[in-house]
Amino acid sequence: MIKTEIHHKLYYMAEKTTVLSLANIISQNKEIVDSFLSENITVICINKSTNAQKSISFKVMFENNKEFWLLNKTWEYYIEKDAYEKLLELIASPDTVQRGTYDQGEGEAAPKESDESDADNGFGDEYDAIAAMEDFERAKKIMEGSVILESLIEKKPKEEKEVTEALVSTVKITMLHNHAALLNTLTLTSEEAKKQTQDIVDSTKEFVKSSSLLISENIFNDDLMNTLVSESNGTIIQHMIRTYLNGLAFLSYYNKAVTSSSLITRLRVSFDEKHRDFYHQLLPHLDREDITLERVFMGGMRAISEDDFLKWATGFLIHDLGKAAAVEYHEGEEAYNRDIVVEHIKIGYDSVMNKTNYPRESGLITGYHHEYYGNPSGYGYFRSYLEQYKKANPNAEQNYFITLDLKPVIDCEALAYFPAKVLEIIDVFDSVTDPARKYRKAMTPVEALKMMEEEFIIKEPKIDLILFEIFSKFINEMPANKAA
Repeated sequence: MIKTEIHHKLYYMAEKTTVLSLANIISQNKEIVDSFLSENITVICINKSTNAQKSISFKVMFENNKEFWLLNKTWEYYIEKDAYEKLLELIASPDTVQRGTYDQGEGEAAPKESDESDADNGFGDEYDAIAAMEDFERAKKIMEGSVILESLIEKKPKEEKEVTEALVSTVKITMLHNHAALLNTLTLTSEEAKKQTQDIVDSTKEFVKSSSLLISENIFNDDLMNTLVSESNGTIIQHMIRTYLNGLAFLSYYNKAVTSSSLITRLRVSFDEKHRDFYHQLLPHLDREDITLERVFMGGMRAISEDDFLKWATGFLIHDLGKAAAVEYHEGEEAYNRDIVVEHIKIGYDSVMNKTNYPRESGLITGYHHEYYGNPSGYGYFRSYLEQYKKANPNAEQNYFITLDLKPVIDCEALAYFPAKVLEIIDVFDSVTDPARKYRKAMTPVEALKMMEEEFIIKEPKIDLILFEIFSKFINEMPANKAA
Protein backbone atom coordinates (compact mmCIF):
# COMPACT_ATOMS: atom_id res chain seq x y z
CA MET A 1 0.00 0.00 0.00
CA ILE A 2 1.09 3.56 -0.56
CA LYS A 3 2.36 5.23 2.60
CA THR A 4 -0.26 7.11 4.57
CA GLU A 5 1.59 10.41 4.28
CA ILE A 6 0.68 10.45 0.59
CA HIS A 7 -2.95 10.94 1.46
CA HIS A 8 -4.77 13.67 3.29
CA LYS A 9 -6.63 12.88 6.50
CA LEU A 10 -9.55 10.51 5.82
CA TYR A 11 -12.82 12.37 5.98
CA TYR A 12 -15.65 10.05 6.96
CA MET A 13 -19.14 10.74 5.85
CA ALA A 14 -20.23 11.69 9.37
CA GLU A 15 -17.84 14.62 9.48
CA LYS A 16 -19.92 16.78 7.21
CA THR A 17 -18.70 20.00 8.80
CA THR A 18 -15.16 19.47 7.44
CA VAL A 19 -16.05 18.84 3.81
CA LEU A 20 -18.56 20.06 1.25
CA SER A 21 -20.16 18.17 -1.62
CA LEU A 22 -18.58 19.23 -4.91
CA ALA A 23 -21.75 18.41 -6.86
CA ASN A 24 -23.87 20.60 -4.59
CA ILE A 25 -21.47 23.54 -4.83
CA ILE A 26 -21.32 23.47 -8.63
CA SER A 27 -25.08 22.96 -9.02
CA GLN A 28 -25.60 26.21 -7.08
CA ASN A 29 -22.84 28.12 -8.88
CA LYS A 30 -21.46 26.68 -12.11
CA GLU A 31 -19.16 29.64 -12.56
CA ILE A 32 -17.13 28.45 -9.56
CA VAL A 33 -15.53 25.86 -11.85
CA ASP A 34 -13.31 28.62 -13.28
CA SER A 35 -11.93 29.31 -9.83
CA PHE A 36 -11.44 25.63 -9.05
CA LEU A 37 -9.34 25.36 -12.21
CA SER A 38 -7.32 28.55 -11.78
CA GLU A 39 -6.49 27.80 -8.12
CA ASN A 40 -6.11 24.03 -8.70
CA ILE A 41 -8.32 23.03 -5.78
CA THR A 42 -7.82 19.53 -4.35
CA VAL A 43 -10.75 17.12 -4.60
CA ILE A 44 -11.33 14.45 -1.96
CA CYS A 45 -12.63 11.26 -3.61
CA ILE A 46 -14.38 8.77 -1.32
CA ASN A 47 -15.43 5.30 -2.47
CA LYS A 48 -19.05 4.64 -1.49
CA SER A 49 -18.51 0.95 -0.83
CA THR A 50 -15.14 0.84 0.91
CA ASN A 51 -14.66 4.39 2.24
CA ALA A 52 -11.30 4.35 0.48
CA GLN A 53 -10.12 7.91 -0.05
CA LYS A 54 -7.87 9.63 -2.58
CA SER A 55 -6.94 13.27 -3.07
CA ILE A 56 -6.63 14.53 -6.65
CA SER A 57 -6.39 17.98 -8.17
CA PHE A 58 -9.61 19.33 -9.66
CA LYS A 59 -7.77 20.32 -12.84
CA VAL A 60 -6.54 16.77 -13.48
CA MET A 61 -10.02 15.32 -13.04
CA PHE A 62 -11.65 18.07 -15.10
CA GLU A 63 -9.26 17.69 -18.04
CA ASN A 64 -10.26 14.06 -18.37
CA ASN A 65 -13.99 14.48 -17.73
CA LYS A 66 -15.60 17.91 -17.62
CA GLU A 67 -18.48 16.71 -15.43
CA PHE A 68 -16.71 14.06 -13.35
CA TRP A 69 -18.55 15.13 -10.17
CA LEU A 70 -21.79 13.80 -11.66
CA LEU A 71 -20.38 10.28 -12.13
CA ASN A 72 -21.08 9.19 -8.58
CA LYS A 73 -21.96 5.52 -8.94
CA THR A 74 -18.79 4.49 -7.15
CA TRP A 75 -17.15 7.70 -5.95
CA GLU A 76 -18.35 10.82 -4.16
CA TYR A 77 -16.40 14.07 -4.46
CA TYR A 78 -15.78 16.69 -1.77
CA ILE A 79 -13.58 19.67 -1.06
CA GLU A 80 -12.40 20.94 2.32
CA LYS A 81 -14.69 23.53 3.80
CA ASP A 82 -11.76 25.73 4.85
CA ALA A 83 -10.26 25.61 1.36
CA TYR A 84 -13.61 26.57 -0.18
CA GLU A 85 -14.10 29.50 2.19
CA LYS A 86 -10.59 30.78 1.45
CA LEU A 87 -11.34 30.51 -2.26
CA LEU A 88 -14.51 32.59 -1.83
CA GLU A 89 -12.49 35.25 -0.02
CA LEU A 90 -9.98 35.26 -2.88
CA ILE A 91 -12.75 35.62 -5.46
CA ALA A 92 -14.22 38.54 -3.54
CA SER A 93 -10.87 40.34 -3.52
CA PRO A 94 -10.77 43.24 -6.05
CA ASP A 95 -7.23 42.20 -7.01
CA THR A 96 -8.32 38.80 -8.21
CA VAL A 97 -8.50 38.27 -11.97
CA GLN A 98 -10.63 35.36 -13.06
CA ARG A 99 -9.31 33.26 -15.91
CA GLY A 100 -12.21 32.08 -18.06
CA THR A 101 -11.69 28.38 -18.74
CA TYR A 102 -15.18 26.96 -18.42
CA ASP A 103 -18.11 27.87 -20.61
CA GLN A 104 -21.35 27.15 -18.79
CA GLY A 105 -23.16 26.34 -21.99
CA GLU A 106 -20.64 24.05 -23.67
CA GLY A 107 -18.70 22.86 -20.63
CA GLU A 108 -15.38 22.79 -22.47
CA ALA A 109 -11.93 23.68 -21.26
CA ALA A 110 -10.00 26.44 -22.94
CA PRO A 111 -7.56 25.15 -25.53
CA LYS A 112 -4.10 24.37 -24.23
CA GLU A 113 -1.18 26.29 -25.56
CA SER A 114 0.86 24.30 -28.01
CA ASP A 115 4.00 22.74 -26.61
CA GLU A 116 6.65 23.33 -29.23
CA SER A 117 9.51 22.27 -26.99
CA ASP A 118 8.46 18.63 -26.79
CA ALA A 119 10.09 17.85 -30.11
CA ASP A 120 13.45 19.04 -28.75
CA ASN A 121 13.36 16.93 -25.60
CA GLY A 122 13.09 13.17 -25.43
CA PHE A 123 10.73 13.34 -22.47
CA GLY A 124 8.93 16.66 -22.93
CA ASP A 125 9.31 20.03 -21.26
CA GLU A 126 7.38 19.02 -18.12
CA TYR A 127 10.07 16.50 -17.23
CA ASP A 128 12.25 19.00 -15.33
CA ALA A 129 9.42 19.74 -12.91
CA ILE A 130 8.70 16.03 -12.48
CA ALA A 131 12.37 15.27 -11.84
CA ALA A 132 12.34 17.73 -8.93
CA MET A 133 9.49 15.96 -7.10
CA GLU A 134 9.75 13.71 -4.07
CA ASP A 135 8.98 10.02 -4.56
CA PHE A 136 5.81 10.13 -2.43
CA GLU A 137 4.56 12.90 -4.73
CA ARG A 138 5.31 10.73 -7.78
CA ALA A 139 3.33 7.84 -6.36
CA LYS A 140 0.43 10.15 -5.64
CA LYS A 141 0.41 11.46 -9.22
CA ILE A 142 0.39 7.92 -10.60
CA MET A 143 -2.51 6.99 -8.31
CA GLU A 144 -4.41 10.02 -9.54
CA GLY A 145 -4.18 8.55 -13.02
CA SER A 146 -5.54 5.23 -11.74
CA VAL A 147 -8.55 6.96 -10.20
CA ILE A 148 -9.28 8.74 -13.47
CA LEU A 149 -9.20 5.47 -15.41
CA GLU A 150 -11.28 3.66 -12.77
CA SER A 151 -13.98 6.30 -13.06
CA LEU A 152 -14.05 5.76 -16.83
CA ILE A 153 -14.30 1.98 -16.36
CA GLU A 154 -17.47 2.59 -14.36
CA LYS A 155 -18.93 4.96 -16.94
CA LYS A 156 -21.61 3.55 -19.30
CA PRO A 157 -21.61 4.22 -22.16
CA LYS A 158 -18.07 5.39 -22.75
CA GLU A 159 -16.94 8.07 -25.17
CA GLU A 160 -13.96 6.68 -27.06
CA LYS A 161 -12.24 10.05 -27.42
CA GLU A 162 -12.49 10.71 -23.70
CA VAL A 163 -11.11 7.26 -22.88
CA THR A 164 -8.20 7.46 -25.28
CA GLU A 165 -7.16 10.96 -24.23
CA ALA A 166 -7.20 9.82 -20.61
CA LEU A 167 -5.12 6.76 -21.42
CA VAL A 168 -2.51 8.73 -23.34
CA SER A 169 -2.14 11.44 -20.70
CA THR A 170 -2.03 9.12 -17.67
CA VAL A 171 0.37 6.64 -19.30
CA LYS A 172 2.70 9.53 -20.07
CA ILE A 173 2.67 10.76 -16.47
CA THR A 174 3.27 7.23 -15.13
CA MET A 175 6.24 6.69 -17.43
CA LEU A 176 7.82 10.06 -16.65
CA HIS A 177 7.57 9.56 -12.91
CA ASN A 178 9.04 6.07 -13.15
CA HIS A 179 11.93 7.33 -15.25
CA ALA A 180 12.69 10.17 -12.84
CA ALA A 181 12.45 7.86 -9.83
CA LEU A 182 14.87 5.34 -11.34
CA LEU A 183 17.40 8.03 -12.24
CA ASN A 184 17.36 9.17 -8.62
CA THR A 185 18.33 5.68 -7.44
CA LEU A 186 21.48 5.24 -9.52
CA THR A 187 23.74 6.39 -6.68
CA LEU A 188 21.91 4.36 -4.00
CA THR A 189 22.55 0.81 -2.87
CA SER A 190 20.04 -1.77 -4.09
CA GLU A 191 18.46 -2.04 -0.66
CA GLU A 192 18.09 1.73 -0.31
CA ALA A 193 16.76 2.08 -3.85
CA LYS A 194 14.14 -0.64 -3.46
CA LYS A 195 12.88 0.96 -0.26
CA GLN A 196 12.76 4.39 -1.87
CA THR A 197 10.89 3.22 -5.01
CA GLN A 198 8.41 0.88 -3.34
CA ASP A 199 5.56 3.39 -3.44
CA ILE A 200 6.25 4.02 -7.13
CA VAL A 201 6.15 0.28 -7.84
CA ASP A 202 2.91 -0.21 -5.91
CA SER A 203 1.12 2.72 -7.54
CA THR A 204 2.34 1.70 -11.01
CA LYS A 205 1.04 -1.83 -10.55
CA GLU A 206 -2.40 -0.40 -9.76
CA PHE A 207 -2.19 1.85 -12.78
CA VAL A 208 -1.31 -1.08 -15.05
CA LYS A 209 -4.41 -2.93 -13.83
CA SER A 210 -6.67 0.02 -14.60
CA SER A 211 -5.19 0.78 -18.02
CA SER A 212 -5.15 -2.91 -19.02
CA LEU A 213 -8.82 -3.33 -18.17
CA LEU A 214 -9.85 -0.14 -19.94
CA ILE A 215 -8.04 -0.82 -23.20
CA SER A 216 -9.03 -4.49 -23.37
CA GLU A 217 -12.69 -3.48 -23.62
CA ASN A 218 -12.20 -2.16 -27.14
CA ILE A 219 -8.97 -3.19 -28.83
CA PHE A 220 -10.11 -1.96 -32.27
CA ASN A 221 -10.33 1.67 -31.29
CA ASP A 222 -9.79 4.11 -34.14
CA ASP A 223 -9.86 7.04 -31.71
CA LEU A 224 -6.99 5.51 -29.77
CA MET A 225 -4.85 5.07 -32.87
CA ASN A 226 -5.76 8.52 -34.19
CA THR A 227 -4.91 10.12 -30.84
CA LEU A 228 -1.56 8.37 -30.70
CA VAL A 229 -0.73 9.47 -34.24
CA SER A 230 -1.93 13.04 -33.86
CA GLU A 231 0.11 13.59 -30.71
CA SER A 232 3.28 12.12 -32.17
CA ASN A 233 6.21 14.51 -32.12
CA GLY A 234 9.14 12.16 -32.51
CA THR A 235 10.02 12.11 -28.82
CA ILE A 236 11.02 9.01 -26.91
CA ILE A 237 8.10 9.32 -24.51
CA GLN A 238 5.52 9.31 -27.33
CA HIS A 239 7.12 6.16 -28.77
CA MET A 240 6.94 4.54 -25.33
CA ILE A 241 3.28 5.48 -24.91
CA ARG A 242 2.32 4.00 -28.28
CA THR A 243 4.32 0.84 -27.67
CA TYR A 244 2.70 0.28 -24.28
CA LEU A 245 -0.89 0.83 -25.39
CA ASN A 246 -0.50 -1.11 -28.64
CA GLY A 247 1.17 -3.87 -26.63
CA LEU A 248 -1.82 -4.14 -24.31
CA ALA A 249 -4.19 -4.16 -27.26
CA PHE A 250 -2.24 -6.92 -28.99
CA LEU A 251 -2.04 -9.13 -25.88
CA SER A 252 -5.82 -8.80 -25.53
CA TYR A 253 -6.25 -9.65 -29.21
CA TYR A 254 -3.96 -12.68 -28.89
CA ASN A 255 -5.93 -14.00 -25.92
CA LYS A 256 -9.21 -13.71 -27.78
CA ALA A 257 -7.73 -15.36 -30.87
CA VAL A 258 -6.36 -18.31 -28.90
CA THR A 259 -9.51 -18.92 -26.88
CA SER A 260 -12.35 -18.10 -29.28
CA SER A 261 -11.17 -18.82 -32.81
CA SER A 262 -9.75 -21.58 -34.96
CA LEU A 263 -6.28 -20.02 -34.87
CA ILE A 264 -4.45 -23.02 -33.40
CA THR A 265 -6.16 -25.45 -35.77
CA ARG A 266 -5.23 -23.34 -38.79
CA LEU A 267 -1.62 -23.12 -37.61
CA ARG A 268 -1.41 -26.88 -37.29
CA VAL A 269 -2.76 -27.35 -40.81
CA SER A 270 -0.30 -24.91 -42.37
CA PHE A 271 2.67 -25.59 -40.10
CA ASP A 272 4.65 -27.94 -42.31
CA GLU A 273 4.28 -25.77 -45.41
CA LYS A 274 4.66 -22.31 -43.90
CA HIS A 275 6.54 -22.53 -40.60
CA ARG A 276 8.68 -25.61 -40.04
CA ASP A 277 11.65 -24.54 -42.19
CA PHE A 278 11.74 -21.10 -40.57
CA TYR A 279 12.12 -22.60 -37.11
CA HIS A 280 14.48 -25.35 -38.22
CA GLN A 281 17.08 -22.77 -39.26
CA LEU A 282 17.00 -21.35 -35.74
CA LEU A 283 17.67 -24.71 -34.04
CA PRO A 284 19.26 -26.86 -36.75
CA HIS A 285 20.37 -29.53 -34.25
CA LEU A 286 16.72 -30.61 -33.96
CA ASP A 287 15.27 -33.12 -36.37
CA ARG A 288 13.02 -31.24 -38.77
CA GLU A 289 10.06 -33.51 -38.09
CA ASP A 290 10.39 -32.95 -34.35
CA ILE A 291 9.62 -29.27 -34.79
CA THR A 292 5.94 -28.85 -33.98
CA LEU A 293 3.70 -26.11 -32.67
CA GLU A 294 4.30 -27.49 -29.17
CA ARG A 295 8.04 -27.09 -29.62
CA VAL A 296 7.71 -23.58 -31.00
CA PHE A 297 5.54 -22.60 -28.03
CA MET A 298 6.86 -24.64 -25.13
CA GLY A 299 3.91 -26.53 -23.71
CA GLY A 300 1.68 -25.39 -26.59
CA MET A 301 -0.08 -22.14 -27.41
CA ARG A 302 -2.32 -20.99 -24.59
CA ALA A 303 -4.03 -17.88 -23.32
CA ILE A 304 -2.04 -15.50 -21.17
CA SER A 305 -3.01 -15.66 -17.49
CA GLU A 306 -4.16 -12.48 -15.77
CA ASP A 307 -1.08 -12.52 -13.54
CA ASP A 308 1.32 -12.83 -16.49
CA PHE A 309 -0.65 -10.26 -18.48
CA LEU A 310 -0.14 -7.64 -15.78
CA LYS A 311 3.53 -8.50 -15.27
CA TRP A 312 4.17 -8.28 -19.02
CA ALA A 313 2.17 -5.08 -19.32
CA THR A 314 4.34 -3.61 -16.58
CA GLY A 315 7.41 -4.69 -18.56
CA PHE A 316 6.03 -2.99 -21.67
CA LEU A 317 5.47 0.18 -19.64
CA ILE A 318 9.00 0.40 -18.22
CA HIS A 319 11.08 -1.39 -20.87
CA ASP A 320 12.67 1.77 -22.30
CA LEU A 321 13.22 3.70 -19.08
CA GLY A 322 16.98 3.40 -19.44
CA LYS A 323 16.92 5.67 -22.47
CA ALA A 324 18.48 9.07 -22.50
CA ALA A 325 16.98 11.82 -24.64
CA ALA A 326 19.74 11.36 -27.22
CA VAL A 327 18.81 7.77 -28.05
CA GLU A 328 17.11 7.66 -31.47
CA TYR A 329 18.12 4.15 -32.44
CA HIS A 330 15.13 3.47 -34.65
CA GLU A 331 15.55 6.43 -36.99
CA GLY A 332 18.32 5.19 -39.28
CA GLU A 333 22.08 5.22 -39.55
CA GLU A 334 22.28 9.00 -39.15
CA ALA A 335 21.18 8.69 -35.54
CA TYR A 336 22.25 5.14 -34.78
CA ASN A 337 24.93 4.58 -32.16
CA ARG A 338 25.04 0.93 -31.11
CA ASP A 339 27.01 1.65 -27.94
CA ILE A 340 24.36 4.09 -26.74
CA VAL A 341 21.60 1.65 -27.65
CA VAL A 342 23.17 -1.22 -25.73
CA GLU A 343 23.87 1.08 -22.80
CA HIS A 344 20.22 2.05 -22.48
CA ILE A 345 19.32 -1.63 -22.30
CA LYS A 346 21.85 -2.15 -19.50
CA ILE A 347 20.70 0.89 -17.53
CA GLY A 348 17.05 -0.11 -17.82
CA TYR A 349 17.66 -3.75 -16.92
CA ASP A 350 19.95 -3.00 -13.99
CA SER A 351 17.63 -0.33 -12.65
CA VAL A 352 14.50 -2.46 -12.79
CA MET A 353 16.12 -5.66 -11.51
CA ASN A 354 18.37 -4.19 -8.82
CA LYS A 355 16.80 -0.89 -7.80
CA THR A 356 13.10 -1.82 -7.63
CA ASN A 357 10.78 -4.63 -6.59
CA TYR A 358 9.10 -4.90 -9.97
CA PRO A 359 8.41 -8.54 -10.98
CA ARG A 360 11.35 -10.39 -12.50
CA GLU A 361 9.20 -10.98 -15.57
CA SER A 362 8.96 -7.23 -16.11
CA GLY A 363 12.68 -6.79 -15.63
CA LEU A 364 13.58 -9.53 -18.07
CA ILE A 365 11.56 -7.80 -20.79
CA THR A 366 13.70 -4.68 -20.36
CA GLY A 367 16.88 -6.69 -20.86
CA TYR A 368 15.74 -9.05 -23.60
CA HIS A 369 13.76 -7.01 -26.13
CA HIS A 370 15.42 -6.62 -29.53
CA GLU A 371 17.32 -9.87 -28.96
CA TYR A 372 16.30 -10.91 -32.50
CA TYR A 373 16.73 -14.67 -32.03
CA GLY A 374 20.48 -14.23 -31.54
CA ASN A 375 21.05 -12.36 -34.79
CA PRO A 376 24.25 -10.23 -34.65
CA SER A 377 22.27 -7.08 -35.39
CA GLY A 378 20.19 -7.56 -32.27
CA TYR A 379 21.01 -6.57 -28.75
CA GLY A 380 19.86 -7.37 -25.28
CA TYR A 381 21.51 -7.42 -21.89
CA PHE A 382 20.30 -10.96 -21.30
CA ARG A 383 22.68 -12.22 -23.99
CA SER A 384 25.67 -11.95 -21.64
CA TYR A 385 23.81 -14.11 -19.13
CA LEU A 386 23.20 -16.72 -21.82
CA GLU A 387 26.86 -16.80 -22.76
CA GLN A 388 27.90 -17.23 -19.14
CA TYR A 389 25.31 -19.94 -18.60
CA LYS A 390 26.52 -21.95 -21.59
CA LYS A 391 30.13 -21.70 -20.42
CA ALA A 392 29.14 -23.02 -17.01
CA ASN A 393 26.81 -25.65 -18.52
CA PRO A 394 28.44 -26.77 -21.81
CA ASN A 395 25.95 -29.62 -22.29
CA ALA A 396 22.92 -27.35 -22.01
CA GLU A 397 20.70 -27.27 -25.11
CA GLN A 398 17.93 -24.95 -26.13
CA ASN A 399 15.33 -27.27 -27.59
CA TYR A 400 12.35 -24.93 -27.60
CA PHE A 401 11.76 -21.62 -29.32
CA ILE A 402 9.36 -19.54 -27.21
CA THR A 403 8.21 -19.94 -23.64
CA LEU A 404 5.43 -18.13 -21.80
CA ASP A 405 7.06 -19.05 -18.50
CA LEU A 406 10.05 -17.38 -16.88
CA LYS A 407 12.00 -20.42 -15.65
CA PRO A 408 12.75 -21.97 -19.08
CA VAL A 409 14.28 -18.65 -20.16
CA ILE A 410 16.45 -18.43 -17.06
CA ASP A 411 17.45 -22.09 -17.47
CA CYS A 412 18.18 -21.54 -21.17
CA GLU A 413 15.77 -24.25 -22.30
CA ALA A 414 14.09 -21.92 -24.79
CA LEU A 415 15.45 -19.37 -27.24
CA ALA A 416 13.05 -16.58 -26.43
CA TYR A 417 10.58 -15.15 -23.93
CA PHE A 418 7.07 -14.66 -25.32
CA PRO A 419 6.49 -11.03 -24.21
CA ALA A 420 9.94 -9.98 -25.44
CA LYS A 421 9.22 -11.39 -28.91
CA VAL A 422 5.87 -9.57 -28.93
CA LEU A 423 7.55 -6.33 -27.91
CA GLU A 424 10.17 -6.64 -30.67
CA ILE A 425 7.44 -6.69 -33.31
CA ILE A 426 5.45 -3.81 -31.85
CA ASP A 427 8.56 -1.72 -31.25
CA VAL A 428 9.83 -2.07 -34.82
CA PHE A 429 6.37 -1.47 -36.31
CA ASP A 430 5.86 1.70 -34.31
CA SER A 431 9.30 3.09 -35.07
CA VAL A 432 8.84 2.87 -38.84
CA THR A 433 5.22 4.08 -38.91
CA ASP A 434 5.70 7.06 -36.58
CA PRO A 435 4.58 10.10 -38.63
CA ALA A 436 7.16 12.29 -36.86
CA ARG A 437 10.21 10.27 -37.93
CA LYS A 438 13.17 12.59 -38.38
CA TYR A 439 15.30 10.82 -40.96
CA ARG A 440 12.97 8.84 -43.17
CA LYS A 441 9.41 9.10 -44.39
CA ALA A 442 6.98 7.17 -42.23
CA MET A 443 5.65 3.95 -43.71
CA THR A 444 2.01 3.05 -43.95
CA PRO A 445 0.91 0.00 -41.93
CA VAL A 446 0.85 -2.08 -45.12
CA GLU A 447 4.35 -0.93 -46.12
CA ALA A 448 5.67 -1.57 -42.62
CA LEU A 449 4.33 -5.13 -42.47
CA LYS A 450 5.77 -5.89 -45.89
CA MET A 451 9.19 -4.49 -44.95
CA MET A 452 9.24 -6.41 -41.66
CA GLU A 453 8.40 -9.66 -43.39
CA GLU A 454 11.18 -9.18 -45.93
CA GLU A 455 13.90 -7.82 -43.63
CA PHE A 456 13.12 -9.51 -40.31
CA ILE A 457 11.79 -12.91 -41.44
CA ILE A 458 12.70 -13.83 -45.03
CA LYS A 459 16.15 -12.24 -45.27
CA GLU A 460 17.16 -12.99 -41.70
CA PRO A 461 15.07 -14.57 -38.91
CA LYS A 462 14.89 -11.90 -36.23
CA ILE A 463 11.27 -11.57 -35.15
CA ASP A 464 8.98 -14.55 -34.68
CA LEU A 465 7.06 -15.77 -37.71
CA ILE A 466 3.87 -16.99 -36.04
CA LEU A 467 3.58 -14.00 -33.71
CA PHE A 468 4.18 -11.72 -36.70
CA GLU A 469 1.35 -13.40 -38.63
CA ILE A 470 -1.01 -12.85 -35.67
CA PHE A 471 0.17 -9.25 -35.35
CA SER A 472 -0.40 -8.63 -39.07
CA LYS A 473 -3.96 -9.89 -38.71
CA PHE A 474 -4.39 -7.65 -35.66
CA ILE A 475 -3.26 -4.58 -37.64
CA ASN A 476 -5.30 -5.44 -40.72
CA GLU A 477 -8.49 -5.93 -38.72
CA MET A 478 -8.42 -2.44 -37.27
CA PRO A 479 -11.37 -0.49 -38.72
CA ALA A 480 -9.20 2.26 -40.20
CA ASN A 481 -7.03 -0.26 -42.03
CA LYS A 482 -10.04 -2.21 -43.23
CA ALA A 483 -11.43 0.96 -44.74
CA ALA A 484 -8.13 1.64 -46.44
